[in-house]
Amino acid sequence: MAELLPVTSVWLTCQRPARDQRRGRYVEETSKHPAKMLPDLAAHAIKAYTAPGDLVMDPMCGSGTTMVEAVRLGRDGIGVDIEPKFTALAQANLALAAAHGFTAWGQVACGDARDVAALLPASSHGKVSLVVTSPPYGRRTHGLVRTNPGERVHKRDHVYGDRGAGNLAYLGWERLLDGWRQIVAGCMTMLRPGGTFVFTCRPVRRTPDDLIDLPGELFAVALSVGLEPVERCVAMLAAVRDGQLIHRANMFGLLAARKARADGIPVALVAHEDVYVLRRPRGGSAAPPSPAGAGE
Repeated sequence: MAELLPVTSVWLTCQRPARDQRRGRYVEETSKHPAKMLPDLAAHAIKAYTAPGDLVMDPMCGSGTTMVEAVRLGRDGIGVDIEPKFTALAQANLALAAAHGFTAWGQVACGDARDVAALLPASSHGKVSLVVTSPPYGRRTHGLVRTNPGERVHKRDHVYGDRGAGNLAYLGWERLLDGWRQIVAGCMTMLRPGGTFVFTCRPVRRTPDDLIDLPGELFAVALSVGLEPVERCVAMLAAVRDGQLIHRANMFGLLAARKARADGIPVALVAHEDVYVLRRPRGGSAAPPSPAGAGE
């Protein structure tokens, strides 16, 4: 395990509820994606690590949040997603930004992010100033809740799509990390020398009493590929007002925490995501990406 970086800053990225961050800026169908990045989180990273006119990328772009926020901030955006329905959703959100008068361009390709460099134009290789991404890590942490009077709570929109398509959310921990290694290697090819790589993640529970430091595992893999550490931050998933946290957890999160506590496990509501910031070294050449599916 890589040495843990100290937290250097806290990003207040959930002062507004997520639905308010997306209202009018994203098409309604965006709510069906199981693991949307907060727009204010993506925008914070883009403003902090890029300048207008830079190229921003997300190799697992989902509904297109990273690219949409880049375009709306005067940066260009490119991305990849393995699910055709989410690729179409990202394209619809980029089209909405264009309809609102934003002139920066956005492009999304459908395919396996483990082969990201091959899926995106060769003209963009070595030109990306910033990668902002978050890996999928399963239905336990994603989804929405539907309730009907007199009926039990039902979870919805918590799966990504075709399990046979190779989505990392369904491959298990070891293969998730191996796939992440291939994705990061591809991002090294896409990043300009000195370009910044930002990923967000949170610890996950494999069982109620088994907490996995997934962000730390992903960080160690990114270091092994050749990225250099810059800083570790905290992106809030709760509002901060008058020194108090105002949680934004949905009903499913509340029920899961209450059930665990009733079973004697001191689970707390998730109030932040870890954000690791790394960069491609300025000297030397990028490691070539491994082909999609290598070793499978």
